[in-house]
Amino acid sequence: MPFALSANMKMIPAALVCAAFSMSLSSIVLAGQKADDMAAMDMSKMPSSTSQTSYPAVGVVKAVDAAAGKVTIAHEAIKSLNWPAMTMTFMVKDKMMFDKLTVGKKVEFQVAKQGTDYVVTGVK
Repeated sequence: MPFALSANMKMIPAALVCAAFSMSLSSIVLAGQKADDMAAMDMSKMPSSTSQTSYPAVGVVKAVDAAAGKVTIAHEAIKSLNWPAMTMTFMVKDKMMFDKLTVGKKVEFQVAKQGTDYVVTGVK
């Protein structure tokens, strides 16, 4: 006796295609809704991938190595980074800042993360 498909079994492939189409359509509709939700967001306050957050700090210059582009500063706690007071050597972003970095001088400075390091990006 040959194997015969019942009428219900013939409908299964069609039902699976309909279910898959319905799920795809739902995903497209939901993605469109999320995009509409984001249209109302103020993106100007979002950090861009090219922007850097800099952190203010205060410290005393302990050593300067302008040739290597580095300065060592004994800084106070940097609360915005959860750093305690300590002495650190930083790369200096702009060599023109070395005019303001003299050993023994108390300075207000800015640091920003570049890669895995923090770099002095400004000095007052």
